[in-house]
Amino acid sequence: MKLPDFLKENPSLAFFALLATATSGFGQTFFFSVFGSGIRDTFVLSNSAYGLYYGLATLLSATLLLYLGPLADRWALRNVTALAVLLLATGCLMIGLAPHWSLLIPGFLLARLGGQAMLSHLGMTVAGRYFGRSRGRIMALTASGFPIAEAILPASAGLIMVWAGWRLPWLLAVAFLLLVALPVLLFLSRRAAHPGAVLAAGGDDIAGGMTRGEVLRDPGFYRILPAALMVPFTVTAMLFHQTAIADLRDWPAERVATAFTGFALGHFLSLFVAGPLVDRIGARRALMMGLAPIFSGLLVLAVSNALWTPYLYLMLTGTSLGFVGAAGGAIWPERYGIRHIGAIRSVAQAAMVLSTALSPVLVGALLDMGMATTGLALTLAVMVLLSVALAATVKPPAGQSRAWR
Repeated sequence: MKLPDFLKENPSLAFFALLATATSGFGQTFFFSVFGSGIRDTFVLSNSAYGLYYGLATLLSATLLLYLGPLADRWALRNVTALAVLLLATGCLMIGLAPHWSLLIPGFLLARLGGQAMLSHLGMTVAGRYFGRSRGRIMALTASGFPIAEAILPASAGLIMVWAGWRLPWLLAVAFLLLVALPVLLFLSRRAAHPGAVLAAGGDDIAGGMTRGEVLRDPGFYRILPAALMVPFTVTAMLFHQTAIADLRDWPAERVATAFTGFALGHFLSLFVAGPLVDRIGARRALMMGLAPIFSGLLVLAVSNALWTPYLYLMLTGTSLGFVGAAGGAIWPERYGIRHIGAIRSVAQAAMVLSTALSPVLVGALLDMGMATTGLALTLAVMVLLSVALAATVKPPAGQSRAWR
C-alpha cells in the first residue's frame, strides 16, 4: 500500500507520534471514568474524596511535567519514551494491586504523569520537531490517537469489568504497555536523530530557536495561550456537567448519550481538515478559524431547547476539538522553533492540565449559584470570542523578521 505523501518525510516517527498519543489513553480521564464506582465501593470513598485525590494527582502531574517535559530536548527519544511508558505502567500496576486507598494517590499520579502528561506531550513534540513541510497534517494524525483511544479503551475495560472486576483491566494495561507498546515505540524511534543532531542538520526554521524563558517573556505567548486552552477548558467543563445540563433542559439521558457519537465523529473528521489547513495558512489562523464551531455550538445551546440541540452542539464542539489538536500543537514550533520545543510545550501542556482541572469546579460553582444553561453557554461563548480577539493581535516575536501568519 502506497503511503500518503505527507507520511514519506519520516513514516516511522509519524506512526510513533500516533501510537504515543493513543497509548496515553491509559492515563486519560476517559479511561479512569470507567472505574469510578468500582474503586469508590472497594475503598468506601465518597465522590468528593475520590475527586479530590484524582484532582490533586492531576495538578501535581502538571507541575512535574514542567521539570520532566524538557527531557525531550536533551535525551534521546528512546530514553524519554522508556521513562514515560514505565511511569505509566507503574501507575497502572499500583492502582490494579492497591490494597488500601492511600496507594491510589501515587498510582493516580504516575498514571497521569506518564500517560496524560508525558506520552501525549512526547507525541506532539515529535510531530513538531521532526516534521516541517507537513507539520500540520502530521499533527492531525498524531492528535487522532486521542479519539482512537476514546473509542477503544473505555469500552474494552467496561467489557472486562463485567466478568472480572475493576482490577484486571489495569493489570492487562500493564502487560500491554510493557509487552506491546514499549517495544513498538522503541522500534519506531530506533533511527530518530538526537534533538541536538536535528538542529545541527538545520532542522530549525527559526534561527537559534527561543528558550522557555524567552517564550515566557513574550507577550504573544499569553495572547495565543487562551485560544489554545479555550476548547479543552470548555469541553471538560461541559462534558463533566453534561447530566446537570440535561436535567435543566429536561433532555432524556439516553438522547444526550447518543449525541456523543456526533461529538466523536466531529472530533475525528475535523483533524483531517485542520491538518492541511495548518500547512496552507499557518497554525495561528487555523486555530482562530477552529474556534468558530464551538462558538456556534454554544450559541445553539444558549438559544435552543429542542431535542436535537445536543446533537448539533456536541458535533460542533467536537469539530473545534479536532482543530485545536492540529493547530494548537503546530503553533508552538511554528512560532518559537524546535530547539527548546519540549520545554515550551511542557508549559502549554501543564497550563492545559491546570485549566481542565479548574474548569469543572468553576462551571459547577456557576450552576450551584443558579445560573441557567443559557447564561452559562453565553458566558463561555464570550470567552471564546475574546480568546480569538487576543490571538488576532499577536505579532512576530521580538527579533524575528519572518512573516507571522
